[in-house]
Amino acid sequence: MSFFEAIATAFKKYATFTGTAGRPEFWWFALFVYLGAAALNALNLITPQGTIYLGSSLSAVFGLAVLLPYLAVTVRRLRDTGRSWANLFWLLLPIAGLIVLIVLLAQPGTSAQAQGRLPDNTVRA
Repeated sequence: MSFFEAIATAFKKYATFTGTAGRPEFWWFALFVYLGAAALNALNLITPQGTIYLGSSLSAVFGLAVLLPYLAVTVRRLRDTGRSWANLFWLLLPIAGLIVLIVLLAQPGTSAQAQGRLPDNTVRA
């Protein structure tokens, strides 16, 4: 899955919390979110009168716009690793929780064919 395919898939399934998401889909979308936020934050303007936080405001709007798709792809990624969405509560621990969640999200996923499951768009005869 390429960078643009992953972004398109994440936005197509923006509110789908069922199913699974592979590692490329999750990590490419995460890269898109972080690069987008960084690029928008770079638009802050420094003037002699002070800083105009235009970029930060745009980044906040962008963050709100991608919040639901990011949560959905994260839950699907956790499901692909065989874990529950409740693992998102690791984020409540300041630093260690983020590290634990990154390790869980980096784990290899389960193969749909190995478990006898079919992809979401396949119809059984």
